[in-house]
Amino acid sequence: MDTRGFRAMLLEISDKLSEGNVASLKFLCTDIGKKRLEKINTGIELFECLIERTAIGPNNTDFLRKLLNDIGQTILLEILEEYETQTTRRPADGLDEKEREKISMATEVIVEHLGRKWLQVGRKLGLQHTQLEGIQEKHSRELEEQVRELIRLWMKIRRENARVDELIQALRDCRQNLTADLVEKKLRES
Repeated sequence: MDTRGFRAMLLEISDKLSEGNVASLKFLCTDIGKKRLEKINTGIELFECLIERTAIGPNNTDFLRKLLNDIGQTILLEILEEYETQTTRRPADGLDEKEREKISMATEVIVEHLGRKWLQVGRKLGLQHTQLEGIQEKHSRELEEQVRELIRLWMKIRRENARVDELIQALRDCRQNLTADLVEKKLRES
């Protein structure tokens, strides 16, 4: 759990929020009492309150993503995505470097070849319907990014148990044999 990096990311987002943004965020946080909300003047104060209520945390950024999306601050989502990318890359997930490299190579091939069948593969990898919808919403017009996000989320869930063989098997189970063959070919070449 990367508490320091998480708080640094929250501070960076908070610094870029206008007073109007903070007011909009407060309006969206209806489960926080009115008296408490009146005392909150900055984004970081609101985020601290959300952390106390376990609405957000280092491994739980979905609500923060929704809030930023709801107030139209998609530019600040980039800061959140950068944090998520950094935490996914960190070896703290227990995944050895060799397997991480294999998954990375597989990801590039899959992104290039999978296409619209990514939802079926996502279900086969065990992702929930709401998670798949979240990916679609986050990258509504970017098919390649949807596939990349699918694999990123799968790795986050599977942690040290993520294996490239599991990706290949999911592709084969969804009759994406050409893509699976291309992944295996790429892995053999390296």
